[in-house]
Amino acid sequence: MSGRLLRWACTGAVVGALLAPASPAYAVPGPDGTGERPVSELLTELQELYRKAEESTETYNATAEKLKDQRAEVTRLNAGLARARTSLRDSRGAAGRFVRQQYQGTSQISPYVRLLLARNAQQALDQGHVIGRAAAERAATVKRLVGGERTASGLAAGAKSALETQLALAARQKKARDTVKGQLKEVEELLAGLSTEQLAELARAEEEGMAAAQRKFLASGSLSGSAGSAPSRPPSRRGDEALDYAVRQIGKPYKWGAEGPKAFDCSGLTSQAWAAAGKEIPRTSQEQWAKLRRVSLRKLRPGDLIVYFPKATHVALYLGDGMVIQAPRPGARVKVSPIAANPLLGAVRPDPAAKPMKNYTPPKLPRGATKGGDAGNNRAAALRR
Repeated sequence: MSGRLLRWACTGAVVGALLAPASPAYAVPGPDGTGERPVSELLTELQELYRKAEESTETYNATAEKLKDQRAEVTRLNAGLARARTSLRDSRGAAGRFVRQQYQGTSQISPYVRLLLARNAQQALDQGHVIGRAAAERAATVKRLVGGERTASGLAAGAKSALETQLALAARQKKARDTVKGQLKEVEELLAGLSTEQLAELARAEEEGMAAAQRKFLASGSLSGSAGSAPSRPPSRRGDEALDYAVRQIGKPYKWGAEGPKAFDCSGLTSQAWAAAGKEIPRTSQEQWAKLRRVSLRKLRPGDLIVYFPKATHVALYLGDGMVIQAPRPGARVKVSPIAANPLLGAVRPDPAAKPMKNYTPPKLPRGATKGGDAGNNRAAALRR
């Protein structure tokens, strides 16, 4: 399938359950001209393929984060092992010197005998102090030697185990990467079998379905407690900065596993937006959902994160007025979408203790920020070709 077709045809997030009843009139002929497949069926299939791909992408991202931490742990253990081995070598050298001194001094009068033959008490005490100090040094050297061997042995075992864990994570990451590629290939194969007319019907049904989902969501009062309204609340200072960062990324392509600066996936955008605001948050959508403070949809403020799907496999930044900024999926670009573009799971707030700004001006959106559906801003242009 050509990149041009894929850019247009990679349809955005579609709520299949809301769409299917609303599009009974749409049906398209099969690729061979025989039989028909309802557009709602095609959209549901595409949605499922993309959802699985994004779930695998987040698995890949989580494994990549663990692998990064594990590599740091291996480096730390190896550095500690190198220091332990250097210390052990020094301790062995000191022990060797004591052994040589003992053998070299065997023909001389024992220090203990010299102590007994001392002419006065002070001399005896001085010699006794020297003997005691030498004995203590020997004991300390032996203790360091034994302890150093134990430390080096433990660090060596830990470094070996950490390396084995790193290799296992690398294999898991490769498996997740291959899974994503395989699932996206299925999407390409499905779209490659559709004609231009079929793709146009698919795009129109998607847009209508998304609009219907948004109307239904706003009418439910989930955002405000009253139907048909989506009140705007001021963000926190960091929320405003995170949102400003996200707005500046509008138009950049989605790329699975990417976290900027040239491309993003969904959680790459949200994590980097908040990092730019000086707040580190987890890398993946699942971890963002699990570890950040939950917030009611009725209390949303710009900069909050909107999490989608039962397994928390997609995330976006709340813009206000029932809209979000998101990196939708492969073939799309960072854009502004309706909050109900995907089935909502809930919302989280990275800075729950922060106070809202007193004077807030919503960010100015670039041209085309909301155009093109969730397939990206090049969709309409590609359709005309």
